[in-house]
Amino acid sequence: MKFAPKALLTARRASIFLVTAFAIFPLFAEAGAVDQLHQFLASTRTLRADFSQTVIARNGRKPQQSSGVVAISRPGKLRWDIQKPYPQLLVGDGEKIWIYDPELKQITVRKAGQAISGSPAALLAGRNELERDFTLTEAGHADGMDWVEAIPKQNESGFEKVRLGFAGGELGAMELLDSFGQTTLIRFSKLVRNPALPADTFRFVPPAGVDIVGD
Repeated sequence: MKFAPKALLTARRASIFLVTAFAIFPLFAEAGAVDQLHQFLASTRTLRADFSQTVIARNGRKPQQSSGVVAISRPGKLRWDIQKPYPQLLVGDGEKIWIYDPELKQITVRKAGQAISGSPAALLAGRNELERDFTLTEAGHADGMDWVEAIPKQNESGFEKVRLGFAGGELGAMELLDSFGQTTLIRFSKLVRNPALPADTFRFVPPAGVDIVGD
């Protein structure tokens, strides 16, 4: 069977494409979730994303769902803005963590070092010293993502473990199991890495007439 010149060229191109694809595939396959986490953090200075959050109690009570926007400037600055169904704001300015509940008209303040070290926030907003605070292991592939499990080395962290899901090197999800058996499932969307964030993103000014508890 003879190929026409044009058909032969097409066949050769297809062959080259397949060979190239199979040559590149092992490189992607070998990049486990732990490596993806390290690469993601090494190449991310700032981050902004939408999130949806589901909290599941150990007693099987109806899950609580919320959504909002997260912004991060590494190291140490974090803004976790829950917008629905009930607003709540967490702002880390690098020195303090402010947690504001508008309905309760209350602000809780903690020193950033105490609040972030060994916590899930340290995985995204901390410095690249993950192995100092966490034991990282591969946790398999599920829901279209490669998962890494992070177990805090500090007992007082308040969390038993955290799982992070990556797809193609991009962060897609976090799952947190706390010390009370409560599970928090977080899914990220519209994630943008290294955007220019306004200076006041991580600045919090307590509203007048609000109770402040903590440091």
